[in-house]
Amino acid sequence: MRILHTMLRVGDLQRSIDFYTQVLGMKLLRTTDRPEQKYSLAFVGYGSNPEHAEIELTYNYGVSSYELGSAYGHIALGVPDAYAACDRIRAAGGNITREPGPVKGGNTVIAFVTDPDGYKIELIQRTGDSE
Repeated sequence: MRILHTMLRVGDLQRSIDFYTQVLGMKLLRTTDRPEQKYSLAFVGYGSNPEHAEIELTYNYGVSSYELGSAYGHIALGVPDAYAACDRIRAAGGNITREPGPVKGGNTVIAFVTDPDGYKIELIQRTGDSE
């Protein structure tokens, strides 16, 4: 077994596609429009299944925002340099909500970014991960 994708409900599909592709550097992998069922999907990621997990962005017609709830945590991305990643994300218009630095009580360098719908994305500095 393996993780195939994580689904996020978004209020503006194109805005979210732009964030994940232009700000985080993912690729738009595929889209599906289901007008009779009143929703559209876009899959983004750094590669396609089965080699990579993907993020499924789901837009339900007429819904512009969601309550995220208190159970959701974050998506984590491995990056070789969290400081450089934050500089690129900031330059592309992304919102850094925790500047890069060591995690409390440890040495791992992390940072947090928030997407346009308020979902948190953790950047974890890891040697060997590519951007």
